Amino acid sequence: MSSTMTTLYEATVTRIGADAQDMIDAGVVILFGEPCPDALAEVSVVHEGGAAGEGLAPQPGDVVVLGATELTVRAAGELAGQNLRELGHVVLYCDPADDQALLPGAVFVDGQVGAIAAGDRIALERRG
Repeated sequence: MSSTMTTLYEATVTRIGADAQDMIDAGVVILFGEPCPDALAEVSVVHEGGAAGEGLAPQPGDVVVLGATELTVRAAGELAGQNLRELGHVVLYCDPADDQALLPGAVFVDGQVGAIAAGDRIALERRG
């Protein structure tokens, strides 16, 4: 039985901050669309072209694609969709502890992120 995927958000990685890989290795991925403030660019995976639908909001069961990695959304804060639409910004927490607080702009995902490089695809997809 195959299910179709609907792409809710799609962008292309333009650059990866000098300190972003350390954050990724610790299970935290900060996504930020261009133009990205310099202070945030150091720790962010910066991307462009993030067209999104008006009602976009990550929901449990959605899939976040980062290059070759696919992560399943476990929970999303109430501002995650708005921040993604307006700024291309969201903070992914990979395999968070059960007692970790869900911040308004955060998205909890199951899985760990592998290598990310400029030119990689970022997407939020929903099984339909």
